[in-house]
Amino acid sequence: MKGVPTRVTWTNHLPPHHILPWDRSLAAARVGNAAGIPTVAHLHGGVQQSTSDGHSMAWFTSGFATTGPHFSSPAYEYPNQQLPGNLWYHDHAMGLTRVNILAGLLGAYRVADPAAEAPLGLPSGAEFDRNLVLFDRDFRSDGALFMNATGNNPDVHPQWQPEYFGTAVIANGKAWPFLRVRRRRYRFRILNASNARFFRLSLSGGLRFVHVGSDSVYLARPVPTEGFLLAPSEIADVVVDFAGSKHDAVTLRSDAPAPYPGDPGEKADTVAVMKFVVGSKLEHDPSTVPATLMPRYPKPDTREAVVTRHIAMYEYTKNGTDEPTHLYLNGAAYTDPVTETPREGTSELWEVINLTDDNHPLHVHLAVFAVLKQRSLRRVDEFRDCMRGGASGGAGGRNDALACGMRRHLAGGRRHVVPRQERGWKNVFKVRPSTVATLLVRFKPLEESSATASGKSGRFPFDVTAGPGYVYHCHVSIKQKTIAQFIKLCQTVFMNLFVSFDMQILDHEDNEMMRPMKIVR
Repeated sequence: MKGVPTRVTWTNHLPPHHILPWDRSLAAARVGNAAGIPTVAHLHGGVQQSTSDGHSMAWFTSGFATTGPHFSSPAYEYPNQQLPGNLWYHDHAMGLTRVNILAGLLGAYRVADPAAEAPLGLPSGAEFDRNLVLFDRDFRSDGALFMNATGNNPDVHPQWQPEYFGTAVIANGKAWPFLRVRRRRYRFRILNASNARFFRLSLSGGLRFVHVGSDSVYLARPVPTEGFLLAPSEIADVVVDFAGSKHDAVTLRSDAPAPYPGDPGEKADTVAVMKFVVGSKLEHDPSTVPATLMPRYPKPDTREAVVTRHIAMYEYTKNGTDEPTHLYLNGAAYTDPVTETPREGTSELWEVINLTDDNHPLHVHLAVFAVLKQRSLRRVDEFRDCMRGGASGGAGGRNDALACGMRRHLAGGRRHVVPRQERGWKNVFKVRPSTVATLLVRFKPLEESSATASGKSGRFPFDVTAGPGYVYHCHVSIKQKTIAQFIKLCQTVFMNLFVSFDMQILDHEDNEMMRPMKIVR
């Protein structure tokens, strides 16, 4: 509930050995000779002090036998003073995020504000307002989770796989489930909790979605669509009206290639996600979708930006192969010194440069951002060679977007339209390959009432300079070792292992596609 703080004490009851392959060659994932599985929980989209943000090096094993260098306390404080919206929590242990999330360490979280939301008249109540958590998994013949432990190229590494893609689509813990619905409006808060799979969702029978929120923030006005793309860690808050269905069954389906976007011209197979079994009786529906939702949010204003930063994504390969070995942001590892030091109460322009072949969902802790534009680079190989150097990195890379002529390479490049439902404030954005995305990043509360709780305008209601700091990263889990350590802005819950089911491709995050931020005052 908005304005009602939540105190969570996280405890680790995981078994001594992981149920999935754990690559202990990742330095950040090592716990010395101690037994146990490290874990730490991050509330994705939450506005909280970094001591409660789930820093990837604040992990702990069962019984706190071993703790990470930034561990301070298992008790986390979530102020819940942010505007109403959709969040989720998940494991964030460095080097283990991908396997811990695959094993089921995640859940949905809402910040509700009845005074602001009830007058909207949107579908409500447990039956008509539902979380829908989607991901992909593979299983063994006995039903146990399966993760391939054989590397794509054993000469590079015996275990490494660039991304994880399962053959079964799971919705709320079940493979290809069905839901009986009545002929009326339903609200679905759809989270893509996959490690690397994108979903391009649509409904059979000509039904449409009406978007009312994106990530953790309501839209100012509803946006109807026939389908939409959802990256790992993104949340789409939509309303579907089954009253207009001409059929007694409606299929939620996806046709996104894996990996996304795939090769030019590649056509993906359409896969069923789940089925809605529609009742026969038309009934009175008291819910509605108003023409205006939450217009009080501040509009993005580039005049607020006090600095412009260039954030470049690089993928490195082993000489003589096309097998990726690591992915860095601005050529820096997670453990390299902090280079991003935003000032609390300000906004910044970030030009995010994707020089890889993948679409990367970028996630920034604590902050929200507005996507202003996205443009394709021309002669991208020339620009990449200047920025990164050779495929394996090393000498020759300048990592200086302006010195390497970014403006010249953008001149005449294709402009990619930002979908209407993604033009509000977000905490995840899909950065296309060979493009530059311009973001206005806001390092201050989204509403003034939250700021005034701290006694000073533009400040958060806690000390953003305390604790280990924040990070920004790719939310593709297998690549999360590459996460840039988040910017350092400067009721008891027991986490148990269950099988059901951060750039936010988790496979990338575990491979250091993550960097730290230090927020200053």
